[in-house]
Amino acid sequence: MVFMPMIKKILLGFILTLPLLGLGACSVNPATGKSSFTAFMSPEKEKEVGAKEHPKIIEQFGGVYDDAELGFYVARVGANLARFSEMPDLEYTFTILNDEKVNAFAVPGGYVYITRGLLAIAADEAEMAGVLAHEIGHITARHTAQRYSATMATNIGLQVLGVLGSVAGAPSGTGQLASFGAQAALKSYSREQELESDELGVRYLSRAGYDPDAMTGFFHKLKAHSELEAAMQGRKDKSESFNIMSTHPLTSERISEAERLAGKAEATGNLRGETAFANQIDGLIFGDDPEQGIRRGRVFEHPELGIRFEVPPGFIMTNSPSSVIAKDGDGAAVIFDMAQAKKVRELGGISKYLSSININGFKFRNIEGLDVNGMNAVTGTTKVGDVDVRLLVISKNRDQFFQLLFRTESKRTAEMAVPFRRTTYSFRQLSEDEIAAIHPLRIRFKTVGEGDNAEKLAATMPMEKFNLQWFELLNNIKAGDVLKPGSQVRVIIE
Repeated sequence: MVFMPMIKKILLGFILTLPLLGLGACSVNPATGKSSFTAFMSPEKEKEVGAKEHPKIIEQFGGVYDDAELGFYVARVGANLARFSEMPDLEYTFTILNDEKVNAFAVPGGYVYITRGLLAIAADEAEMAGVLAHEIGHITARHTAQRYSATMATNIGLQVLGVLGSVAGAPSGTGQLASFGAQAALKSYSREQELESDELGVRYLSRAGYDPDAMTGFFHKLKAHSELEAAMQGRKDKSESFNIMSTHPLTSERISEAERLAGKAEATGNLRGETAFANQIDGLIFGDDPEQGIRRGRVFEHPELGIRFEVPPGFIMTNSPSSVIAKDGDGAAVIFDMAQAKKVRELGGISKYLSSININGFKFRNIEGLDVNGMNAVTGTTKVGDVDVRLLVISKNRDQFFQLLFRTESKRTAEMAVPFRRTTYSFRQLSEDEIAAIHPLRIRFKTVGEGDNAEKLAATMPMEKFNLQWFELLNNIKAGDVLKPGSQVRVIIE
């Protein structure tokens, strides 16, 4: 007890030094003109982090898209934009990711990523440039360094506050309240960062001679794409939802802000680059790449693995480099991935492998062997709360073991038994002819002829009941718009 006042004094003194440390580490960012706290991540550290994360990102997002000419084109546009930024001497790296999702992001040290899915919906070079400019804005504003430094400072402060609280007999919930407040502040600041990058993006776009309205146009495209994806998955679009922990501004908010920024931008030109962009994306893979498997309606085929299966009616599949997940919107799911061959062999086969698995401490039981179209398989069940889980492990050969996990709420397990059984026995090997016949969908440009309209051209695309909506999105047109004979439009072909 004798030492308590001294402990308090030391701790309080340390806490009081935190603001002083922060002030000493603040500097005015040349891009934003604002004072920013980046004490815990130097520019050299940013480069180190970026170089370390770059190969991981490429692996996680399906690799680099295999089109050297298109990659060079994107890099050339990006480098030109960077030239007009406040960090023109930074060595930037622009990468197209082989990912069908609409996405773009940046990591410290000048690494900018854009997916082929985003290139598919961008109207022209100016819209693509707007996205790249926005990501360059994150780099020049040093947003990652700010977030990292703020988090580190917050953690130090909370650790000290926790010690002080226990010494002073503060209620146990004090630390949790402080933690929530810090998280909320960081999340809120992230919203500011997005809007700040939009502002910088319009600045670089304008300086490079592009039409500053291009960013607004792309935000409209993002909103339309979000609505279409929601409709395809039978869910409500959440692009306009907001809560206290939201990390991004509402799409409508960004559209309004982009319109305001474009209106006051000192534009040096109105370049759109429609023809150059069209020439570059003609032939772009749309949707799944065969290297990651192909979805065709409810059927999934993987030519390299040589397998196919079909999910139940009403299920929507999402594909990634590591798994396929199909959901029906009512809690039921089918998840496909691969078991580690080395682990299966080490454990002595698929039965012992399945017996070794547990989900939140629950092990599979009722394990039985099956023959799935000539392939050995085992299946077992477990129950996690109100959820029933069945796992099927299929052995194709000593190096390939596949897993299908079936998940339902207990009240729907009996209802889904037959559909899931059909999925189980739809799993089979592909013939060589079937493998040779698998091709990705691609974007192509078609000349509009006399008498052509959106409905007629959309009907030729293999997008099932959403053909027309995809045609309108890809061509930036609205329902009822008249197509001009002789003009070029995007279509999707096999």
